[in-house]
Parts: sequence; C-alpha cells; structure tokens
Amino acid sequence: MKLLAAFRFLTVIPLPGRREFSAGEAGASLGYFPLVGLFLGAVLAGIDWALGFILPPSIINAIILIALLLLTGALHIDGFIDTCDTLFSRGPPRERWRIMSDSHVGSFGVAGAFCLLLLAYVSLGEIAGTYKTIALILTPALSRWAMVYAIFAFPYAKPAGLGKAFKQQADGKKFALATSLVLVSTLGLLALQGLTPVFTGPVLIFAVWLLAAALGLLLQRRFAGLTGDSYGTINEVSQVFVLILFCLISRWC
Repeated sequence: MKLLAAFRFLTVIPLPGRREFSAGEAGASLGYFPLVGLFLGAVLAGIDWALGFILPPSIINAIILIALLLLTGALHIDGFIDTCDTLFSRGPPRERWRIMSDSHVGSFGVAGAFCLLLLAYVSLGEIAGTYKTIALILTPALSRWAMVYAIFAFPYAKPAGLGKAFKQQADGKKFALATSLVLVSTLGLLALQGLTPVFTGPVLIFAVWLLAAALGLLLQRRFAGLTGDSYGTINEVSQVFVLILFCLISRWC
C-alpha cells in the first residue's frame, strides 16, 4: 500500500485500485520514493536502448527528457518554475508564498525551466558509453532521495499544504529506508559497471547530499522553511547535478 501510494503520487502511471490517497498515506510512502525513482530510471534506460536501433542519440535524449516529464506529470518541474518566479522577489516570506501559489508563470520561471532542461539535455549527451544506462537508472532515484532528505531535515514553511503531510510523517525510519534503497542500488549498479562501488558510490551520494543541504538552507532562508515547490526544486536540480557527475565519472573513471 505504501509503495503504491508513492507511485500514485510521483507518477501518472495507471495502477490498480483507487487513484486518490489520504494525506496520511502520502506521508507514509516517503521511504519508497527512491524505489519509484529506480523504476522511472529503468523505463528511461529501456527507451534509450529500444530507440538506439533506429534514432540518433540527440533525438533519443530529447525523447528521454520528454518521457520523464510525461511519466511524472511535470509535478516537480512545476515546483521548480514556481520557486524560480519567487526566489528573487522582495518582501516577506508570506508574500513569496502568495506569488508561488499564483497559477501564472513569470519570466524567471520560464528562463529557469529552459536553462534546467538545456543543461540536462547537454549533460545527457556527454555521458560516455555504458555509463549512460547506469546514469539513467540512478539519476531519478538519487534525486528523489535528495527530496526525502529535504523533507526530513528542514522545517515546513506553510501552515497547510500537501507537502506538510509528508513533513509530518518524515522520521528517521523512513529516511533510513530511503537511504538504504539508494545506497544498495547505487553500489550494485556501479559494481556492474566495473567501478569501485565502495568509493564511487558514497562519494556520489555524499555529493548529492551536499547539494540538497545547500539548496535546502537557501530555500529555508528565502521562504522561512521549505514547501512542496521547494521539494520539487531540489528534485529537479539534483537530477541535473547527478547527470553532470556522471559526465565526470565517465570521463575520469
């Protein structure tokens, strides 16, 4: 039930049973976020493999990014856009919350989304050889683990909101479960690639943690805590960051 709730929240994939879930069920699913990320990554790797027989890599990479947006219902990039629109605005945090809740998209949001997707596209094209498959599988898992960390570690800003349901149930057990899932999967896949997992794996996860912690501190300062949009922002930025890390890994390892 908890795993199904995580899938229903993080993806638009039709699953058996009811689509709606309570705030309590959503929060209880937190520990399984990286597992959903692994599934999404496996789908992306499958798309890359299947289309590799008929299309050039540049077109495949664009399709991969579009597929990820469609599979997630653009849930997280929407939060990133809202955050970009409000991050540099003046006024108290409550004023930023109001702007963030506005359905209209501003110039900062459009520019931020364009830059983010451009960087993701270029980074994906620079990952050499079979490292690309590992990167595609691990990137959504590591970014969703970063989101779990942010929910667990930082206070929630608003008095209400869907994100608060996750924050209220974020505890050490769920964070430990998410960390265990991402650690085992990272070490296993890196070992299959022939890398030294006991070194590369912890360094990779530590780098993602540093980014999530830095972003969390920045967003907490600007918004008096984190919001659901903040979680989406950390997920989106972490995804691109992991792709960049794999560019470096594929070149130097």
